[in-house]
Formats: sequence, C-alpha cells, structure tokens
Amino acid sequence: MTLTSFGPANRIQRSPETHPLTWRLRDDGEPVWLDEYQAKNGYAAARKTFADLSQDDIVQTVKDAGLKGRGGAGFPTGVKWGLMPKDESMNIRYLLCNADEMEPNTWKDRMLMEQLPHLLIEGMLISARALKTYRGYIFLRGEYTTAAKHLNRAVEEAKAAGLLGKNILGSGFDFELFVHTGAGRYICGEETALINSLEGRRANPRSKPPFPAAVGVWGKPTCVNNVETLCNVPAIIGDGVEWYKSLAREGSEDHGTKLMGFSGKVKNPGLWELPFGVTARELFEDYAGGMRDGFKLKCWQPGGAGTGFLLPEHLDAQMYAGGIAKVGTRMGTGLAMAVDDSINMVSLLRNMEEFFARESCGFCTPCRDGLPWSVKLLRALEKGEGQAGDIETLLGLVGFLGPGKTFCAHAPGAVEPLGSAIKYFRPEFEAGIAATSAAVVPPLARPIVVGA
Repeated sequence: MTLTSFGPANRIQRSPETHPLTWRLRDDGEPVWLDEYQAKNGYAAARKTFADLSQDDIVQTVKDAGLKGRGGAGFPTGVKWGLMPKDESMNIRYLLCNADEMEPNTWKDRMLMEQLPHLLIEGMLISARALKTYRGYIFLRGEYTTAAKHLNRAVEEAKAAGLLGKNILGSGFDFELFVHTGAGRYICGEETALINSLEGRRANPRSKPPFPAAVGVWGKPTCVNNVETLCNVPAIIGDGVEWYKSLAREGSEDHGTKLMGFSGKVKNPGLWELPFGVTARELFEDYAGGMRDGFKLKCWQPGGAGTGFLLPEHLDAQMYAGGIAKVGTRMGTGLAMAVDDSINMVSLLRNMEEFFARESCGFCTPCRDGLPWSVKLLRALEKGEGQAGDIETLLGLVGFLGPGKTFCAHAPGAVEPLGSAIKYFRPEFEAGIAATSAAVVPPLARPIVVGA
C-alpha cells in the first residue's frame, strides 16, 4: 500500500471545489514545495487573512463552518479557539499541532505532512493569527523521519519567503514555528500528555480543569489541534463557510470532507478524501474494492484500534460521527480496518490489549492494572486454558475501565473493541475455556460489579 493510493482513477477527479485537502497532490507522490504550492493558490488564504480579516473574524468563520477536530475526538474547532483568553496582556501564547499519529491503523496525517507540508504550515499560520499566538510547535511522531525532513525544509522555505518569523507579510505579526519529534508514546496523542512531553516531563495526562486554553505549555494559554484539522483552515478561509458546508453528503451532521481509508485484506487498501456522510459500504466496496479473492469480511473497525468492531451488515452506516454512533461505536480517525474470516478474535484482541497495556502511562489504577489483567485472561483463553467466569471478568473490566472511570480516555478506548468483540463473537471466547474448568465460577474470577 502506498500513501498516494487515492482510489481508482476513473472515480477520483480531485479539484479545489471538491477536494480541498488533496487537490494539490502530485501524481508521483513527491512533496509539493513552496513554488509549486503558491502556483496552486497556496498561501492565498493566509494573505487574505492578514489583509482583510480581523482575528475575531477568523475564529467566527471557523466556528460557522462547523469544523471539528479530525484527530478522533471531534470537538468543534471554533469553540476550542474561542476558549483562548481575550486578555491582551496575556501576550505569550502557543499553538501546538498534534502530529503524534500513534493510533494503530492510521496514517492520514503522515500523508499530509510528507506530501503537502506547506498546507499544514499555512493552516497553522492562519490559526496563529486568529489565536494571537507568537510561537508554534509541530509535535511529530518520532518514527515519521521523512515527514520531519519535509516539514523542516518547508519551514525554512516559508521563513525565507517572509511567511514565518518576524513581521509576516508586513503585518507586524510575528510567528515562529518549530518541528519537535517525540520519543514514541501513544499517550502523547492526549493533548495534556503531549504538553508534558514537550516540556520535557513524563507524558502523563494532566487534570482538567485548568484546560490548556488557560494553562498550557509552560503555564501559558495554549491551543492544540490535529494535523488534518489545521489543514482544513486555509480552504475555509479562502472559499467560505457555505461552500465548505455544501461538501458533505445529505444526512451528515458533520461538514466538509474527511481523509478516510481501509486496510486489511482488501483489494485496494488506501486513503481517500471523501465527503462526510459517504456510506462505509461505498468506502469498502467502491474505493477499497472489497475483500481479496479467497477472503470474506468478518467484521471491521471504523477508525483505529480504539473503536468498536462492527459487522458486515453495519456497512450501510454513514461515515460521520453521528452515523457511526447509531450502530454502536465511534468514527475515530475514519481509517477503517477489515478483519477477514481467517482471524481468531481472541488472538486479535490479545494483540490489541497488549499494545494498549504497554502504552498506558500508569497514572491511574484502573488503566495501569486493568489492562494487564485483560491481557492475562486473553492469553489464557487463546491457549485454551481459560477458566469459567473469565469472559464475565473481561466484561466487568470493560465496564470498570469505561468512560468516566479513568483519568483520561486511554482505557475506555482500549476496552471498547474488547467489549464489542465479546458481544459479536462470544463463542470464540468461550472456546478458550478449558474443558476441565469447574462449572462454578471461582471466587476470584467472578464478575466485577462496578459501583458495588
């Protein structure tokens, strides 16, 4: 699979009117550097921002467009921007780009940074102007070495062209931008853990409130946005709210387009910019080409390892937050994974929970102890050495580590696929219980009763 796989040529004709994120991409997959980017209307929105729009106008435009975070949480971007303090005396502020794309099965931000680095820089420049931030950081997953090289070159090009640094475009506005590579922790996808890591601290999430908009990097007001989120900003400013809203399919409550993908044993694994509201079936069959010959779709995840499993009959769900919620899980990053009929769900979940247990920061007890407990039980079931009551214990852990029960959202995301897998494929888990296991549930394996 290549990062330039955007679907059958006869189906995708990218244009500024329909594909604001990807229309500038080169067919050869090479980066779009400054001269080519500007020839393709690059930085026009930034120039419009400095010439014609007040800072409040920019925030209101993004809010009116209904742009939501593209990192998985889906929080309204304009609302988040509006939380930054209005006090002019608070002149030290930061803009952070969350480019720590550690979610298994997700690579959309990587493509944008490697092939369209100036789109991200322009999005951050406009956002910095709106938020009155004087310094920005791109917190980049350490393994993304190509992205780091391309971003650093693009930053230097923008500086030389007067688009970063002091007195940008003669406006009197200063904005410095730095690429910061992380040390490799999944938890850094959580914005306050990212802030701690940037400061050189252990990557633990912080208690909220105070929120980063009030107390963020080095105690100063800070806004954290995802790569894809920031890359939407230039098109919204350049082409307007009504156009942006018109991109989504009828029935979608989310606006604009989204980078979506399918991996697994599909015929055409890849990444495509599609309107919100497209059905998962269209994504799976028309773009990913369906399953490879000899394989059958068993189930699928809509957006990363931290989303619940869905069945083939759920493919008619629309790909937007509310559409996926209707069938029982979250859209997440929008990059789906097909699980074929050769996969044992116990083994798959054991592998997933090992990853999530290893990536726990260890700060809170339910996550620190609960995830390894689930791994221990799944390993036993995988070997056929499970005990009566193990499945009930796993389900108890799903509840005990659910939303609102832990310090951050790491554990709830980790157990969501586990709960859905047991729901839809319980016989595979039951098959791992040893035949000699006692019929009576042993006391230590009895289900956990949350709140008892």
